[in-house]
Amino acid sequence: MNVTEVLSTHFEGVAPLNHPIMVLALRGWFDVADVATTAVSELLTDRIAPVVAVIDPDPFFDFTQERPQVELDEDDVRHVRWPANEFRIARFPGAPHDVIALSGVEPHLRYATFADSVIAVAKASNCELVVTLGAVADTIPHTRPPIVVGSTTVRSLIGELGLSPPRYQGITGLVGVLQERLDRAGVAGVSLRVSVPHYLGNAEHPQSSIALLQHLHHVVGVPVRTARLAAEAARRRVLHDEAVAGDEQASAYVAMLEREYDQRSEAAIPSADDLGADFERFLRDQDEGED
Repeated sequence: MNVTEVLSTHFEGVAPLNHPIMVLALRGWFDVADVATTAVSELLTDRIAPVVAVIDPDPFFDFTQERPQVELDEDDVRHVRWPANEFRIARFPGAPHDVIALSGVEPHLRYATFADSVIAVAKASNCELVVTLGAVADTIPHTRPPIVVGSTTVRSLIGELGLSPPRYQGITGLVGVLQERLDRAGVAGVSLRVSVPHYLGNAEHPQSSIALLQHLHHVVGVPVRTARLAAEAARRRVLHDEAVAGDEQASAYVAMLEREYDQRSEAAIPSADDLGADFERFLRDQDEGED
């Protein structure tokens, strides 16, 4: 099976994009509490975002795990909704970059073909960078700002953006496979991941989604809207505070996490403003190298 058999693209008639960047998140192992996919979906909220490419779900999913859903429309006609991986374009007039966004579902099978399909869309749309967003459970308190860290396999980006090369070894998901294949294909890629308080289980944590969006904005200059998420985050904070306050052991544990958090360095990557300036410098250097 190859990319042409599973990928449908619809770029015909699409006006050129302004220095496009791909932003993607996949619900699954690397998306605790759907934090990352929520961030990408929020990026597209209330925007005209036509679909320009679709990955056929049939070869990639075990439908006993990711079951399709039957729905009735307003005329009571039945439709089956399959796991969707659709790439949408969003234009941001006045911003340095337009976006091709994917808020999808991590496949169960054929990681290599799926990753190559993502890369094919990035190349077809002349994306200058592919940014993967993820969320991981961590020992951080819900009373402090979520920590966002970034990594890349591109040496020039490591220096320009102050990121770190990936150090993780072990089992991985689609994002790990994609980052390796982006490097092999010569497509610049960055992974941004946010920490989510592990003791909340799989409860929604909008504050972590906001943190991802804010870092995305500062690094690549894409405008983001967080007002709706901020309102939900405030509501969730009250619920989480009440749950912790009602349990003496939980309260003591959160207090310990707060002390540890406060002792850590303020950030694992440089300031957001510095990152944005460094990224634009990296793109200019790339353009000059091509000339």
